[in-house]
Amino acid sequence: MSNGIFGAEKRPIITIVMDGIGICEREEGNAVKAADTPTLDMLASKYHCFSLKAHGTAVGLPSDDDMGNSEVGHNALGAGQVFAQGAKLVSEAIESGRMFESASWKEIVSNAADSTLHFLGLFSDGNVHSHIDHLKAMVVRAKEEGLKKVRIHILLDGRDVGETSALDYVLPFEDFLSSLRSDDFDVCIASGGGRMVITMDRYEANWAMVEKGWKTHVLGEGRSFASAEEAINTLRAETGAIDQDLAPFVIARDGKPVGTVEDGDSVVFFNFRGDRAIEISKTFEAGADFDKFDRVRVPNVVYAGMLEYDGDAHIPSRYLVSPPKSATPWANSL
Repeated sequence: MSNGIFGAEKRPIITIVMDGIGICEREEGNAVKAADTPTLDMLASKYHCFSLKAHGTAVGLPSDDDMGNSEVGHNALGAGQVFAQGAKLVSEAIESGRMFESASWKEIVSNAADSTLHFLGLFSDGNVHSHIDHLKAMVVRAKEEGLKKVRIHILLDGRDVGETSALDYVLPFEDFLSSLRSDDFDVCIASGGGRMVITMDRYEANWAMVEKGWKTHVLGEGRSFASAEEAINTLRAETGAIDQDLAPFVIARDGKPVGTVEDGDSVVFFNFRGDRAIEISKTFEAGADFDKFDRVRVPNVVYAGMLEYDGDAHIPSRYLVSPPKSATPWANSL
């Protein structure tokens, strides 16, 4: 350290990362600003302190309206450079067409030529785990490439976006699908549920969530409704739950689920953030030695994630966009 701060004496340097501690003058919703923080105040006044941006373009996100998160921080901390990651990485791959030229996308499409392409992921524009625009771009491309049948399995957010904003996404998306639907392109929402109830567990804390998701999306088991709108309105009225806690549901016609996953189908998990994508990816790709729950049946599908969610274990085996190359040694394994 320079003589101006600690003098000539050599002293250890400790880096402490305080997750969730930010600098903002706004008091509303700001626990740090409202709290009594004598130690932080002392450090700020006694020692040389400076602030770093941990959101937006400074850490490789699309715009300064995009908040940072733990995975963004893991990738950026110590990298010594700004590189596109997460949402920006995927958006650039879509806009340039690079994603649709990838071997994984071509395999996904080729495999589903005479079957069904399924999209599964967090359904919002929160830009922390996923973005609905990425999903829409892939649905449009699927039609352009001549696929006949697409099914979408939506995980309701209510965490990175408004607590009860699900219909703000579902209703315009239904209009979007209607504009694409034709005699030779059958597309619809097939299942859904709250992100904290099904599918998106992390750190192997609750495999029962993944099991519920498997039964809902793959097997088509569970309470059925005519539409996602009906499901959300009914479940919210019955329980008062916010979006992330809504129970799973299946869309059915004439008493039959519209979008079970079958042999020969293709499946894309469109989250770009990895922590809540690893377990469902393992479930699709694991062999007979899978022991977390009884999958009942395991359809033979071509499965891909949006990114490689675990760079050490290479989960999943196929992904649509290559992960960021970071100078941080642990970043690409998160």
